[in-house]
Amino acid sequence: MKSIVTRTGDDGTTGLMHNRRVPKDHPRVEACGAVDELNAALGLARAAARSKALRRQLLSIQQNLIVLMGELACVPSDLPRYQRAGFGTVTPDLVAELDALAAGLEARLGPFRGWAIPGETPTAAALDLARTVCRRAERRVCSLRASGQLQNPHLPVYLNRLADALCLLARQAALVSPK
Repeated sequence: MKSIVTRTGDDGTTGLMHNRRVPKDHPRVEACGAVDELNAALGLARAAARSKALRRQLLSIQQNLIVLMGELACVPSDLPRYQRAGFGTVTPDLVAELDALAAGLEARLGPFRGWAIPGETPTAAALDLARTVCRRAERRVCSLRASGQLQNPHLPVYLNRLADALCLLARQAALVSPK
């Protein structure tokens, strides 16, 4: 069995897709790390959720984040190779899924006024934490875009929509009384 302990990062570098090595503080690694943190925060929210429907929604989002992280782990010149290997990319369809989720939640919840104060329920608090981590990931991805290191314009849009959807999911979860 192959060990997770490779020692290849002992020199302060880490691997991207297609055997590219970069410093661990490279902006691409910062973006991947922020999305990885987001995925873990969503896992916490999914574990706290009582609703099977919410757990399914969050798992689907986590699976989409794996696609997003894979794409982030490719330098732009390797993206065609990545796609030829059969790996997915973030598409307008993934953004549309989040738009539909947000529209459905807004229709049920009504207009939002004021600021949310996280912590009404454990699930709502976990979703609010995921929302803030999502905004950090969005900022890291936007930094990549601003420096010309990101080809797919749908990545920051997906994260922006996801943060909005997480805000709404947290509002919905805050309305559920803890048992």
